Amino acid sequence: MKHVLIIIESQLLREYISLKLEENGIDVATANNSMDAMNKMKSMAPDLIILDYLEDRKMFMEILKQKKKDRNTTNAPVVIFSQEMEQKQLLELVPYNVKKVFTKPVKIDALFATLSDLLDITFKLDDSPGIMEIHVNEGIIFVEIAQGLNTDKMDLLRFKISELIALYRIRVPKVIVMLSDTKLGPPDTMKLHKLMFTVLDAAKTSKSYIRVLTNDEFIHRFIDTEEDYKGITVASSLLHAINGLLAAIDRETHEGRDKAERIGDIMSRGKITEDEGDMVFKFDSDDKKLSSELFKDSLENMRIAVIDDDFVIQEMIKHIFQVTNAFVYAFSDGEEFLNVVDDHDFDLAFLDINMPKVNGFEVLKALETKNIKYPIIVLSVISQREAMIKAVQMGIKSWLVKPLKPEDVFRKSIEILKSNF
Repeated sequence: MKHVLIIIESQLLREYISLKLEENGIDVATANNSMDAMNKMKSMAPDLIILDYLEDRKMFMEILKQKKKDRNTTNAPVVIFSQEMEQKQLLELVPYNVKKVFTKPVKIDALFATLSDLLDITFKLDDSPGIMEIHVNEGIIFVEIAQGLNTDKMDLLRFKISELIALYRIRVPKVIVMLSDTKLGPPDTMKLHKLMFTVLDAAKTSKSYIRVLTNDEFIHRFIDTEEDYKGITVASSLLHAINGLLAAIDRETHEGRDKAERIGDIMSRGKITEDEGDMVFKFDSDDKKLSSELFKDSLENMRIAVIDDDFVIQEMIKHIFQVTNAFVYAFSDGEEFLNVVDDHDFDLAFLDINMPKVNGFEVLKALETKNIKYPIIVLSVISQREAMIKAVQMGIKSWLVKPLKPEDVFRKSIEILKSNF
């Protein structure tokens, strides 16, 4: 039997990788800190080590040095998860038998292809099509699925839901499973069971707070007739799906915002825009206090653009990311930004919709024409519902409503960026 040691701080990520390895007959040990890791290496003699690039670089290197010094582990290959590394840093890893450095976020298929080669085994992965995306808006978790059900992505779904609940500190989770573009039949029964069980198990909430959005007769009949899913509402329109959930949120939070406005706001966000491809790890909140210091390593050296004619917004975002050592570039209008966009590559952009000279929509159109793609968070005011719908139609699925709160800026950035996965 092969033995793998996983040294990752994130409990959720450790559990996910452990699950996939154990399903394929591999003995797994995990560690969440350097001391635990070095003790496990001595006692286990692993055939492979999966190591997260720790915030404490000294301890990270100490693990590798001990691994090289011990004759039982010196030849064990190492796979590392990290943010982007400079060439000098990569060269430092060569003496420690580091076989692969994955830049976060790590793609599932690429990771397990590497593990398969290093462990000389064939992993049982589901290669069936399926696009899955999870995001949070107005306290509701949207699980968007298209082109089919992929069991490996459903395994990851469990962890991503848990992470988002922790990240946004959702006390009573409410979930909409959007299957509006998915057609299923009897051969998909077991996968559909797995999907519903995964959502219920991860959310740990009342079935009355779960909605399934679909026009497919098979899915509708399946949910309605299965005793295990009694209490889950099947809806044929997003308006129907969110109406009851918003009412519940109103009762819980006593918010006074007009429900019709909130319905329109959320409806503008309900659309899959992700290109077909591998599901990726993106989040790691681990239920810790949200702060810029917590995500310093994750955001370090990132290049962030702020395109907004409001000087206060520019300075606010600069201040928010200052402690992370990210580079923040401010532009007072779309024209100023577009003049440099060909020569600068950004990891994230905050884009105001209403600006003089060249507005936000014109910027989006220009980026589309240039085939420039990086995460964009649109900034706007709540009354501009039509503007937000237009933004979504242009491929933007993340935005913030002014006035901005620092914690909201961080949460949304972490949701769509690399973070610690």
